Amino acid sequence: MIASIGLILLCQLTAEVVVRALALPLPGPVVGLVFLLLLLLARDRFGWLAIGPLRNEGVENASKGMLAHLSLLFVPAGVGVVQQLDMIASHGIAIALVLAGSVLITLLATVATFLVTARLLAMWGAR
Repeated sequence: MIASIGLILLCQLTAEVVVRALALPLPGPVVGLVFLLLLLLARDRFGWLAIGPLRNEGVENASKGMLAHLSLLFVPAGVGVVQQLDMIASHGIAIALVLAGSVLITLLATVATFLVTARLLAMWGAR
């Protein structure tokens, strides 16, 4: 499991280096997940890559173990919020309005995306 977690972290580290070196406007962890996905797809396509942590679903089992404890990663964020209670108290109304507005914009964008996708699928299905 340690080797599998090491491989996951190596993918993220490689992505961070690539993102910073190329000044890409993407988060390193997202690019790292793409690297890991490509590595796992290559492993499934080419059997000789199934060595070390890529063998016997090692990465999959390690990721399931980390996902089982994902809620622990929200503890630092919660502590950060508690440390900023005075700022939240002084700007609470503005924060609430921004949160409500962002939720509304997200819902509208989701509905618009669904409608456009449904129309495109209906057009393709009619052919």
